[in-house]
Amino acid sequence: MRAVIQRVKFSSVTVENEMIGKIGKGLLVLLGIAKVDKTDDTKYLADKIVNLRIFEDENRKMNRSLMDTGGEMLVVSQFTLLGDCKKGRRPSFVNAAAPDHAIGLYRIFVEQVRQKGVTVETGRFRAMMDVSLINDGPVTLIVDSR
Repeated sequence: MRAVIQRVKFSSVTVENEMIGKIGKGLLVLLGIAKVDKTDDTKYLADKIVNLRIFEDENRKMNRSLMDTGGEMLVVSQFTLLGDCKKGRRPSFVNAAAPDHAIGLYRIFVEQVRQKGVTVETGRFRAMMDVSLINDGPVTLIVDSR
């Protein structure tokens, strides 16, 4: 399971001109799920992301987590994060999970974050989405459960 995490001041996701999710200060999480991923991967990633100390403290040091700040999270599924670009010019997505497997783990990840007390908004699984954000910093990290 792979996540691209962006610290944001604001983020939203729109499907067919309808805004379906938006957050204020917090994290935009683009989530890719691999064939080999299991529930343990969702637990690891949920705990890692909400506790990453990537928000500034009073001394302007990245020393506070999403849990510390009371920030929100927008989770958007993105199978292209599993694209392999090593050969040729077209990415291979053979390592990405099939939709029926991925949607279950996506939902489990979202629920695990919610159970930690974080307000979570989501995109729409398998939809074409427009994602907007105001990146704070910018701070962008990649976290992989493997």
